[in-house]
Amino acid sequence: MAAKTAGVGRWEVVKKGRRPGAGAGGRGGSGNRRALGEANGVWKYDLTPPIQTTSTLYERGFENIMKRQNKEQVPPPAVEPKKPGNKKQPKKVATLPNQNQKQGRFRSLEEALKALDVAALQKELDKSQSVFSGNPSIWLKDLASYLNYKLQAPLSEPTLSQHTHGESLHGYRICIQAILQDKPKIATANLGKFLELLRSHQSRPAKCLTIMWALGQAGFANLTEGLKVWLGIMLPVLGIKSLSPFAITYLDRLLLMHPNLTKGFGMIGPKDFFPLLDFAYMPNNSLTPSLQEQLCQLYPRLKVLAFGAKPDSTLHTYFPSFLSRATPSCPPEMKKELLSSLTECLTVDPLSASVWRQLYPKHLSQSSLLLEHLLSSWEQIPKKVQKSLQETIQSLKLTNQELLRKGSGNNQDVVTCDMACKGLLQQAQGPRLPWTRLLLLLLVFAVGFLCHDLRSHSSFQASLTGRLLRTSGFLPASQQACAKLYSYSLQGYSWLEETLPVWGSHLLTMVRPSLQLAWAHTNATVSFFSAHCASHLAWFGDSLTSLSQRLQIQLPDSLNQLLHYLRELPLLFYQNVLLPLWHLLLEALASAHKHCHEACRGEVTWDCMKTQLSEAVHWTWLCLQDITVAFLDWALALISQQ
Repeated sequence: MAAKTAGVGRWEVVKKGRRPGAGAGGRGGSGNRRALGEANGVWKYDLTPPIQTTSTLYERGFENIMKRQNKEQVPPPAVEPKKPGNKKQPKKVATLPNQNQKQGRFRSLEEALKALDVAALQKELDKSQSVFSGNPSIWLKDLASYLNYKLQAPLSEPTLSQHTHGESLHGYRICIQAILQDKPKIATANLGKFLELLRSHQSRPAKCLTIMWALGQAGFANLTEGLKVWLGIMLPVLGIKSLSPFAITYLDRLLLMHPNLTKGFGMIGPKDFFPLLDFAYMPNNSLTPSLQEQLCQLYPRLKVLAFGAKPDSTLHTYFPSFLSRATPSCPPEMKKELLSSLTECLTVDPLSASVWRQLYPKHLSQSSLLLEHLLSSWEQIPKKVQKSLQETIQSLKLTNQELLRKGSGNNQDVVTCDMACKGLLQQAQGPRLPWTRLLLLLLVFAVGFLCHDLRSHSSFQASLTGRLLRTSGFLPASQQACAKLYSYSLQGYSWLEETLPVWGSHLLTMVRPSLQLAWAHTNATVSFFSAHCASHLAWFGDSLTSLSQRLQIQLPDSLNQLLHYLRELPLLFYQNVLLPLWHLLLEALASAHKHCHEACRGEVTWDCMKTQLSEAVHWTWLCLQDITVAFLDWALALISQQ
């Protein structure tokens, strides 16, 4: 195994028979191969500038140098066979070339990679493979240690912890990137274990960033594995101030490197999507405004990933969470996004409407916002979807009527929803022609045209209307119809003149006893109310007075004042409403009695009342007859002018 000597920085060959840790430059003393997770250094970090997104350290340095340098590889030295006997094999120190001596620090990692001798690297790797055959983990550790020693350059991305003595860790980074680019599922096989490790070091941000950086390398070769890492490792720590910038920057870089999002469909579900929605749009959360704005810019692509390849069969699973968040008090930008997403669910996935009907009674305030949004954007909804939504809105309207009958506590929301449903149904049925207004307008136009025609031609026969009716044959037919109508009217009048008095007398004979009894009961009722109404109202007022006196001691002043008003209310109602109405009724009855007394010459009998009623009916009939005759005469005179 290759190990670095402590004194002169040389590499020595350790044979198989040598005990581990022996010698001055053994592995136990230097600690150069300490595991990545055992680093204890805590240092300040800054996420800028990040590594270029076009390549990894492994791609930029290791593979490019191997392609550029086409040197002949030196075969590994042969191991001398053991001689028989019990003598110890003397140690042989392989003196490395001058470039293997202690390295100075380069100004950049690119400069260090250009100076790396791939032939020497291959030689050391072959030596480790020959000494520790069948143990790839040691080969990898030797390779990483050699690269750490050779690539003495400042970190361009401070996401890995340093050893306490300041050893460079570029070798570890290159090896991690090389492995996870080829086998990305190594990082996602035990995400739960890595999350526990991350939470156990939550108070040490540098170590947490090391874990997040190392696992995140799996995503640059595979979008699916990268989303698994982000959802399983970085989303749970998104609210932590020291880790949130790296998590969002990694997500931005991941989506930038994989513009084809179809490979990530099915990775984000409602359980992961809605926390991201809250982080992006909910104010005063644990993210800074700049990070929240950056997450808002990534939200549309996350939404595409969440809805997946078949949104017409998955959006109904997102509808309940969208609806529950669309409250009247939510922020404007979030409300706009929620209403837009709810509309998309209703227009794309038919099952969203049935989910809405089930949630509607318990989400009236949210549904009122959605209904008003649909009302304002109804024209943008496809016609096919409008027909399906019409059935849903009709069902919601029936639910509103049922809730109004029951008198639920949130009547205002029900009324708002009901008004929005009516407006939507009117728009769904399409614009109707105002037939009443059109007919009225047509009638006014016809009357105006007829008056102008008669006035301009001074007679009906010379008018355009008369000539048109005469040439069309309508005028003779109308004259004949008017003559028949006049004849029938005269016959009807004669029949009424003969039969009305007979039937009137018969009717009066039949209903006279009932009318007399009703008159007697009416007089008795009026007399009873006039005698007892005032006394009962006075008793009610006295009762209220006594009750108020009993409760005056036990009730506060405000209630005493209320009782005083209640006590005065019946008296005011009696004095200002009932009593004036009663006086008016008595005056009307007195005037009617006086008129009957004068008409009957001092004695009001039923025969006299019958005579008065007959005269009133006869007078009314004469007035109607005069009006009818005058109208017929005018019509005949107008027709005869032809």
